[in-house]
Amino acid sequence: MKLKIKEMAAILNAPIQNEADVFITNTTFDSRQATENSLFVPLVADNDGHNYIAAAQAQGASVALWQADHADVPTDMPVIIVPDTLAAYQQLASHYLDQINPLVVAVSGSNGKTTTKDFIAAIGQQKYRTVKTPENFNNEIGVPQTILSMPDDTELLVIEIGMDHPGDLDFLSKLVKPDIALLTMIGEAHIEFFKTRERIADGKMEIINGLKENGHLVFNGDEPLLNERVAQHATLNNDSFGLNSTNDLFASEIDMTPLQASFITNQSSQRFTIPLTGKYNIANALAAITVGHLLKIEDEQIANTLAAAPITENRTEWLAGNFGGKILSDVYNSNPTAAKEVLRFFAEVPTDGERFAVIGDMLQLGEASAALHASVADSLDPDKIQHVYLVGEEIAPLEDVLRDIYPAGSVKRYAIADQETLLKDLLNDLSANDMIMLKGSHGVHLENIVKQLKAN
Repeated sequence: MKLKIKEMAAILNAPIQNEADVFITNTTFDSRQATENSLFVPLVADNDGHNYIAAAQAQGASVALWQADHADVPTDMPVIIVPDTLAAYQQLASHYLDQINPLVVAVSGSNGKTTTKDFIAAIGQQKYRTVKTPENFNNEIGVPQTILSMPDDTELLVIEIGMDHPGDLDFLSKLVKPDIALLTMIGEAHIEFFKTRERIADGKMEIINGLKENGHLVFNGDEPLLNERVAQHATLNNDSFGLNSTNDLFASEIDMTPLQASFITNQSSQRFTIPLTGKYNIANALAAITVGHLLKIEDEQIANTLAAAPITENRTEWLAGNFGGKILSDVYNSNPTAAKEVLRFFAEVPTDGERFAVIGDMLQLGEASAALHASVADSLDPDKIQHVYLVGEEIAPLEDVLRDIYPAGSVKRYAIADQETLLKDLLNDLSANDMIMLKGSHGVHLENIVKQLKAN
């Protein structure tokens, strides 16, 4: 990105105060990340970014946006006066995206979107200059930040877009205007705001609202709710993936170890191997393979790429424990569908010791929270997972069910703030041949426990 301040003001149809002949080469909404020739975007939230203009300037920011309803406009740096700084940020991103005009793959879903994004970006890099969403910058702030961070020679943008409320994907899809839209699965994430899985599916289908003409939807065909909704769009170009043989692309001859999974598909004899395990990650790989085909990348090249694909930390990640055994860390986020999948897989991993599960609150489940937490008991068998440690208040209904299933003393629950006691108990209970799995919503911060348990 390289724009003069006058060009930027023209894009926003906004006046400049304290005008200067300045080139902008990057943008940030975090004053700590401001650098020379950067545009600082002060977002209005609980912690109003306008209070950090001076800090951004001290870091080197050359220009700032300024929301018109705020008084005391700075007089010692150029500012562009806009009605809404977030809307202006998004408008700049839309303009820059149109200017660079890369192929855009937009990825969403209740689970697996970040892993799938990582797979797709790795595949895409074999043919295109590729940029992907960093970490989970997938909302109305992170998406424009990702776009505006693209080099001007970007050919493929793999962008993760998230959903908290109805209308979110409609807006973000129209902002990124995907050539390919992908839905990984429908779970219970954000059911607090949608009330039912059917409404979650409706919200996820908003991803097609910004599809370019002749754009393509790739979706998980193992999900009946998606099949029903895709069938309502007779002219929509689409491909399904999944584990069922009814999909356009499905897996067979599956082989899984604790560290990886391999399979072939119905479309070729090529064997694919991924550095993750579990059938849900095979589905993520199938999604990426489908996109790879749409990008005209050969199966052999896709297979070589997937085998060495970089994976974002704390997603079904095996680690060596400082207690001598193994850790399965999947603490980036959680919902009931994902938790059950990981627990079922973990219960079948061979071990000479015992299995321990640490399960944290699953957030944003609303009125269904108690029932959905309790339902995780279906995936917990005391003969396979001998010890369960629960963390949080929302998860109390699961404790109530497990007390009737597990021997006395095998189920313990801790407050989120009492991780010190949890860690002490785990270190006291774990031995060298044991395995431990940790799963919870990001707000529970089980990654802190992982850090304390893993070997240096």
